[in-house]
Amino acid sequence: MVPSNILQQVITWNMADLEIFQNLACFVATANTKFKDPQNFPGNLGSSVSYETPPRFVSQEGLVANFQEIQQNARTLTVNNQENISYAGTAQQIVFNNLEEYTTRLGNAAMAELASKVENDVATICEKFPYRFYGNGSTAISSAQQLAQMLANFRAYSTAPGDLKVYLDLQAVPGIVSSMQNQFTVDRNDENSMSWFVGDWDGVNYFQSNLLPIHLAGTLGNAGTTLTVVSTNDPTGNNITQITFSGAGTDGNAVKKYDLMQFLGANAPKFLTYTGHNLSSLPVQVSATDDAASSGGNVTINITPALCATAGSMNQNLSTNIVAGMTVQLLPTHKCGLVVSDNAFYVAMPKLPDTTPFPSASAMDENTMVSVRLYYGVIPFQNVYGWTRDVIYGYDAVPQNLMRIAFPINTGSGLGF
Repeated sequence: MVPSNILQQVITWNMADLEIFQNLACFVATANTKFKDPQNFPGNLGSSVSYETPPRFVSQEGLVANFQEIQQNARTLTVNNQENISYAGTAQQIVFNNLEEYTTRLGNAAMAELASKVENDVATICEKFPYRFYGNGSTAISSAQQLAQMLANFRAYSTAPGDLKVYLDLQAVPGIVSSMQNQFTVDRNDENSMSWFVGDWDGVNYFQSNLLPIHLAGTLGNAGTTLTVVSTNDPTGNNITQITFSGAGTDGNAVKKYDLMQFLGANAPKFLTYTGHNLSSLPVQVSATDDAASSGGNVTINITPALCATAGSMNQNLSTNIVAGMTVQLLPTHKCGLVVSDNAFYVAMPKLPDTTPFPSASAMDENTMVSVRLYYGVIPFQNVYGWTRDVIYGYDAVPQNLMRIAFPINTGSGLGF
């Protein structure tokens, strides 16, 4: 069925030379595409591909060998997202409204919208995967000193050599650039094709986006409530994945999935370095894996990563066990940026098959690098001529290689901000 197209009934039709609106789309364009075509891997069946993250060990004193178990760590990248934009016209509309010659204009607008939808979805990596964070979600991040501290915190945990990328809120960039003067400026040679690239400083590539996800925090985070540990699901401290807190009141929206929290105080447990298991000065931070309601003052929160205080374990990641009386706070609602090392987020975007007998082709959006299938056809005896652009894709990221940047929602001042 042909939709009710809004077409102009005029004698002449003059197009204004206006460009299609674009977004600053850097995530798909800079993602690791090593697994972009999982269907082409030898022996791979299905829509998922598994990949390994580096194994871990723990060193032991002395020269007497105590053989440790080998633990292969695997993650899965699944192509489980589909998106399309389709439109149609009648033979009369093609003839009298010049739709055939207008195809490029329609196609460019459709491509920009479809690519932006994919980019916006992939950008949720910033919210879904990190458990560490920098910023409190209320104070602006607008100086070189803050960026330097952010990178120091990121690297203090252990970081892989190689590429380090930072994805900034577009509205925070002016203040940062101003504080850094000429050290941190837009790359003029690539300004047209890579408008999302900001610069390179301290060995890090910086990108800007207007599509960063906004994390809508639970009531406790927005209220700045301090919670007190009551108990955990593993008093031994070997594998803590759930913590019960007091001080939460009664609220159905107390905690939201992906809320981030940090242990407070001078005696708060500290992270160990991911490699080497050495004590760091970084307070333990975790992410909520599910929504949680509070009742009678208590709230039970499922967390990631699993916390382990068992000395000698390859999974030990904190200095001391989580016990009653320790306190935490959660971040309020904020915009989510990202720090990532070693190209540790992946995007898969397999090429869809041809649509014989309908003409089809694959096209790539130059701004976002999103590749889609385009096909055209007519429904016999229906007077319906249709165009479709569609894409399938998936994404994944390695949490220990990431850190969320918590930008405040209100980054400007004055009317309208």
